[in-house]
Amino acid sequence: MDFACGSGSLLLNVRKRMGSHGIGKIYGQEKNITTYNLARMNMLLHGVKDTEFEIFHGDTLTNDWDILRELNPAKKPAFDAIVANPPFSYRWEPTEAMGDDVRFKNHGLAPKSAADFAFLLHGFHFLKDEGVMAIILPHGVLFRGGAEERIRKKLLMDGHIDTVIGLPSNLFYSTGIPVCILVLKKCKKPDDVLFINAAEHFEKGKRQNNLTEDHIRKIVSTYQFRTEETRYSRSVPMEEIEGNDFNLNISRYISTATSDDEI
Repeated sequence: MDFACGSGSLLLNVRKRMGSHGIGKIYGQEKNITTYNLARMNMLLHGVKDTEFEIFHGDTLTNDWDILRELNPAKKPAFDAIVANPPFSYRWEPTEAMGDDVRFKNHGLAPKSAADFAFLLHGFHFLKDEGVMAIILPHGVLFRGGAEERIRKKLLMDGHIDTVIGLPSNLFYSTGIPVCILVLKKCKKPDDVLFINAAEHFEKGKRQNNLTEDHIRKIVSTYQFRTEETRYSRSVPMEEIEGNDFNLNISRYISTATSDDEI
């Protein structure tokens, strides 16, 4: 199984089988030198031998790494699974030439004010036809207009957005804002989008909120079986999403309102 994983601008690619999990050699890319060194250390701390991973110090958005710049479709690296947690609403400086970049030209460039969709499209470009991608992003990608709306609309019209998962606020050290997970596929079968509102399902901590094993298991089970539950999950047909101008704000599709007790 080929596997790619991102943290910041880190990209990990698994080439051959490694252990009982079916994960092979890991390739990573990271721009920040501190995070780059932490990523390499993280591999060793988790028992991955130095012969089983290769992490490159470079910029994902400008696609510095030679192995990812392969223009021959037959040689282009592709992955069964991609997981990414890029910096939220990162300001970037796309050039005009980037408009013709194979990663972006079919969808357009993300705005300078937020590179969220640039990270998404980078990973999505290297996803296999039968693969699955999951990326953590701020809720703004679900409803912001302009260039982001055009990218979101094309992804939806092409049937690539499979699931939208809303998570609780204050889950991360770096930010207290609520975030969402977008699950994407290149060959999605159902003509709908599954919405999961897990924002109210967490364990409150002193400094941070936490997802327990039960919370995670519920999210995964709901995703796998596409089950529907009042105020928690719902499969929404594309016609309804189109009627909402391709806005994916979770509250448009799952009601979180509670009725007042009658006095």
